Formats: sequence, structure tokens, C-alpha cells
Amino acid sequence: MVVGIGGAVWWFTRPPVVFVETAVVREQVARNQETLLNASGYVTARRSATVSSKVTGKVTEVSVEEGNKVENGQVLARLDASNVEAGLALAKAQLESATKSIEETRPNLAFAQRELKRFTNLAAGKVVSDSEFRRAEMEARALEARLARQSAEVAVQEREVEQWQKQLDDTIIRAPFSGIVTSKNAQPGEMISPMSVGGFTRTGICTIVDMSSLEVEVDVNESHINRVQPHQPVEATLDAYTNWRIPGKVIAIIPTADRQKATVKVRVGFDQLDPRILPDMGVKVAFQTAGSAPAGGSPRTHSVPKAAVQKTNEREGIVWVVRDARAERRAVTVTGTQADECTISAGLNDGERVILNAPPGLAEGSRVKEKKP
Repeated sequence: MVVGIGGAVWWFTRPPVVFVETAVVREQVARNQETLLNASGYVTARRSATVSSKVTGKVTEVSVEEGNKVENGQVLARLDASNVEAGLALAKAQLESATKSIEETRPNLAFAQRELKRFTNLAAGKVVSDSEFRRAEMEARALEARLARQSAEVAVQEREVEQWQKQLDDTIIRAPFSGIVTSKNAQPGEMISPMSVGGFTRTGICTIVDMSSLEVEVDVNESHINRVQPHQPVEATLDAYTNWRIPGKVIAIIPTADRQKATVKVRVGFDQLDPRILPDMGVKVAFQTAGSAPAGGSPRTHSVPKAAVQKTNEREGIVWVVRDARAERRAVTVTGTQADECTISAGLNDGERVILNAPPGLAEGSRVKEKKP
């Protein structure tokens, strides 16, 4: 009894769960690298689309704005479907009429078949004339042919309904893939068409960019293209964040040259994407050699977001680590800060999860739960 009361008291007086945002600790290995070539280019998206409709129509609804995240198949806009809905209603009525005709013919055919069977028996006993027997046989065959034709008409009407239903679906414009809306090109009341017809007709609802497909395209002078190799490490610097060095590698060298500019296009991929990287941003790329680790082993450091570190002085700080669903306080050594990242040389291990913007009152051993992104 006492144990039960004690358990109940502990249950109701236990500290509450603190919901926190976390980030993964990433390991960095210092390497000797030499810059072989510098080039400039732009951030591009390999997967980007201006979404239009399959039919020409008037826009009645646009459900997205610039900056919205959309999922594959999500409704982006709707067109005026009043004419299509009327055609669909007519097709359904014609299908119902054809079905009723079959219901009318079927009992008549059954009666004609019974009459034919009766006349066949009477004709065998010479009770009825041959012409009466032939007439009964002809009526039965005519009704069989009518039923077959009406069944075919029902099938045709079903295909007609399916066709109108498809046209109705075409008035709903959906996202072809998941991404971010970067521009909104049409408003309710405007006309839209899959092809350019001039006047005030739009050709697209919005532009969607798949942010997971971002990369860099640079033009390298053809006299220096021999310094670039596939999978070669690079260091990219965005014009918007001049102190932020972004590691990456060469994805591909496009096997053709531009005779006007005497350049060869090179595709460069990021090792890790970041929300600060946006399409069409200007970027400087330094093509490097892989190099080798210095003698005695390379110093291993870790990278964490600046929001995870509470500095106590220039070289030391405090970080909260999630361990077994509880908060653990760690003292760390800070060796550098770039943009929104801190370099930690001691106190953390690769793969651990650190708490961002630790809430006030967080204590050693506090129960925490990570927020879902």
C-alpha cells in the first residue's frame, strides 16, 4: 500500500518533459588541400517546373503562395469546371437511359424465347403452320440482337462518362513533385493555357523548385579544364555569405564546349544542403586537390550550430547533449566560429545530438523530447 502511494506521488510530482530542437554533431577531419583553380557560377536546381494545366480554362482558385512547401499530388489550383460538369451529368443520364433500355428488352426476350420453344413443339406435331414458327423464331433473334446492341451502347456510355470524368480531373492542377513555390504566375479570374496563345492568357500557375536537387553550375575556361576531375573536392563560397566555406565535389563535366565563351560547364554538388542556399545565388568555387593527412594523424574536430553553444569565454563553452531522453551538460573547447557554425575540438563525439537554444531552467538530467522537424 505504501509502495503504491509512493509510486503515485512520484508519478504526479515527476519533472515535466521539455520539448527541444536538436542537431547532429558532424565530425570534421583537417586535410592538406591545395587550390588548383577558381571559377564562378550560380546555384541551380536540377528539378524545377512551371506547373500548367492540360486544358485551357479560367482560373477559379489558387491555393499556394510564394514560399509555400508543397507535397507531390497536392492541389495547387482549380479551373472553371461548369461546362465539364454539365457534360458529365449528360453522359451519366445517357448511361442511365441505356441501362433502362436493357431492363426493358430483357423480359421481352425471355418471353420470345419461351414462345419460340412452344412453337417449336407445336410445329413438330403439325399443329401450327411453318410461317407462324418462323415468325416466332425471327422475333426471338431480333430481340437477342437488340439486347446485344443495347449492351454495347451501355459500354460506350460508360467510356463516355470516364472521358468526362478525366476532363473534370484535368481542371484540378496538382504538384508534380514535392518542393517550394518560388513564384506565383496566375490569379483567380485569369485564363490559363498549356501553350502560348497571346493576349492575357497565362501559361503557368506557379514555379516549384525541389530544394534537395540544388547544385552549382560553373563555366571553366577550356584551357584549364584539365585541372578538373569527377569527384574532385571543391570549396564553394556564396556571394551572400563570404565567410562561409561550403564543402562539395564535382558531379560531372559536361562533355561539350561553348565556342563563343571558350568554356566547359561543370556541375558541382554540395556535401550537405542548407536552407541558406537558394536557387540562382552567385557562388565562387575553388577546385582543390584531395591531399593527404599530415604526419602523426590529422586533428579531428566537430561542427555544431552556433545556437547549441553557450560560450563561457573565448575558447570554452557549454553544450547540452540528449542522452537516453535526458539532458546532459558538457563542457567543450571552441576552436573557431564561421557563419552559424562552431568548430569544437573537445567534448563531443560524432553522431551525438545537441540541443539548440536551450530553454531557461534546463538542468542536468531533465527529461527532454526532440521536436519533429
